[in-house]
Amino acid sequence: MGDGELQIVANGAKYEVGPEELFTFGRGESCTVRLPPEDTTISRVAGVVECHGSVWFLRNPSETRPLAIVDRFGLRSVLPPLSRAAVEGRVRVVVEGAHTHELVLHAPEPAQQPPAAGTGTATTAGEGVLINDQDRLALVALFAGYLREGDRYDPNPKSYAAAAARLGWPRTTLVKRIEYLRTRLDKSGVPGMQGWNALSTLAEYALTTGLITKNDLGLINS
Repeated sequence: MGDGELQIVANGAKYEVGPEELFTFGRGESCTVRLPPEDTTISRVAGVVECHGSVWFLRNPSETRPLAIVDRFGLRSVLPPLSRAAVEGRVRVVVEGAHTHELVLHAPEPAQQPPAAGTGTATTAGEGVLINDQDRLALVALFAGYLREGDRYDPNPKSYAAAAARLGWPRTTLVKRIEYLRTRLDKSGVPGMQGWNALSTLAEYALTTGLITKNDLGLINS
């Protein structure tokens, strides 16, 4: 991939897109990648990938249909109609229709910025909390859906019962291990480890800090 170029993988084909080019996908005949034309739940032009300056953007030109963006951690966000988002590094785009379609965008990685000088106290959330092999197994079983791609991608925690069954553990064993981990993280300063949304917050923390990665899927014989 040349300097400033973006690579897109869709329907098994690779496309090299230069900064002066426009890449489109949807069910319209004029799109660079044409999705099933008979699926009228997909917009004629569902998405546009374009470069402005040195920054690549994914734009949703539809007035009614959202797109989904999955970042390198496996976390999903919604790109509403008539909106756009910058693309940095590897990003997956999910188009929901009668079937789910996925495009993988490989943009240049963002430049690393040096840490800003300052006199504030360093952030210590999560420091000192040791994660052992059994903790990692429990996390992977619960959050495997975030780590998978394509049709198996599911950005939601599994139920305790389903995750425990995958490991061959009693449900109570998994629950106690995850609750103890959340308690330790909470005491170390990690926010959101208690309350109704604690599992989703734990998933975000585990994924973005690298506690679990796609390589760990082998631990549960994915």
